[in-house]
Amino acid sequence: MSGITKFEPIIVADIGGTNARFAVVTDFDATSSQFVIAHHQTFVSAQFDSMQSLLAAYIQALPFAQPQRAALAVAGPMKGQTVNLTNLGWCFTLTELQSQFQLSQLKVINDFAAFAYAAPYLQAEQNLLVKAGTPEQNANIAVMGPGTGFGAAALVFNGESRTVLSCEAGHISLAAVTDLQRQLLVEINKEVSHVSVENVFSGAGLERLYRAMAKVNNLPVEPYTAADISQLALSGQSDICHKTLVQFCEWIGSVAGDLALTFGARGGVFIGGGILPRMQEVLLHCDFSQRFVQKGIMTHYVQDIPVTLVTQDNIPFIGAAASLLVH
Repeated sequence: MSGITKFEPIIVADIGGTNARFAVVTDFDATSSQFVIAHHQTFVSAQFDSMQSLLAAYIQALPFAQPQRAALAVAGPMKGQTVNLTNLGWCFTLTELQSQFQLSQLKVINDFAAFAYAAPYLQAEQNLLVKAGTPEQNANIAVMGPGTGFGAAALVFNGESRTVLSCEAGHISLAAVTDLQRQLLVEINKEVSHVSVENVFSGAGLERLYRAMAKVNNLPVEPYTAADISQLALSGQSDICHKTLVQFCEWIGSVAGDLALTFGARGGVFIGGGILPRMQEVLLHCDFSQRFVQKGIMTHYVQDIPVTLVTQDNIPFIGAAASLLVH
């Protein structure tokens, strides 16, 4: 039986530059903390000229009356009430969208804010524990992940209320903690004047890290893509590519520990993005956990923080819906 009676359905969406995925959250079971998600549909974003026409197409396809609530996760910047989807050339305001579709509630959040909102509702059996620990109840949670870029956010608890803190952690300076990393930074710094977290932990960053690793090891640099590097490493065809992946996974452990300290994330750290799920074995067997806790006098602070690699589907839908329910 549902934990909430007369649940008002919510249109949820994950709007990206390539695809736009929609669904309707039809119920929420408070006992299991799980959302019921149905009526999935995917559109090619570029086939529409605006957010309004895209949303209208989904609503028209529903076999029932339009829900009065909507929550959208978008891969784009927001400023006040204005949302810009740069890759699509779309710009809209929340007020206009809410008025046009006569919505009683509308929320638009970025994709990593959705990840943070979703964190308390994830199912442990669908995800992968990378570092064991004991999360504190009602403590801050950090989310992060490398993909096309690097995103991060935090779910912040304040007594009985909670909210999401968005940030630009991908652009903080990347620190070296080993002699090898210091050598790698020197090489990477020849390509980019500011070595940020995103400059290493992203698709393009993996390629940059490979080039630096080859140079440090006095090997020729091949024109490998990120996909090439991963494939050659995981298939055992290239030792230098495998070393690159190991370094990628270990170094991101340091970054995860830094963000755990920054956000006070004693409720846990969750890692997503499109890259790390493809290199699970390397992540599990490298020194990720040791790098995560190597924080000098604050090692005790991060020692018991668990880290989870999120492979569960529908995170943007869950997070979007959750953003309407938190207070």
